[in-house]
Amino acid sequence: MTDTTTAAPSRVGATPAALAFIAELTAKHGPILFHQSGGCCDGSSPMCYPRGDFLIGDRDVQLGEIGGAPVYIGAAQFEAWRRTRLIIDVVPGRGGMFSLDNGTERRFLTRSHAFTDEELAALA
Repeated sequence: MTDTTTAAPSRVGATPAALAFIAELTAKHGPILFHQSGGCCDGSSPMCYPRGDFLIGDRDVQLGEIGGAPVYIGAAQFEAWRRTRLIIDVVPGRGGMFSLDNGTERRFLTRSHAFTDEELAALA
């Protein structure tokens, strides 16, 4: 008998480069978390904070975890991106002013993948 069940796709993922950078920042700062911004000042960059330094709001949605770090997004932003898988990557550049990647000459970047109808059905 063949198992035909498939695991639901995750709403968030990370590239190998991002996972290595997460491990580096965690070793330096302790447990971290991400909040996917939708603000004007930091564009749409995922912001990285020490876990105790960012208050998760009642309207924030946890998308999942990457490299042991929970990833959150504001409810309004979640509604806009509900049909999209976020993929956290790392690229050369400067991070957001308050994000832990600032000053490292690398920054986190959100890439995306639109879910197929089948993936959306599996998420439901």
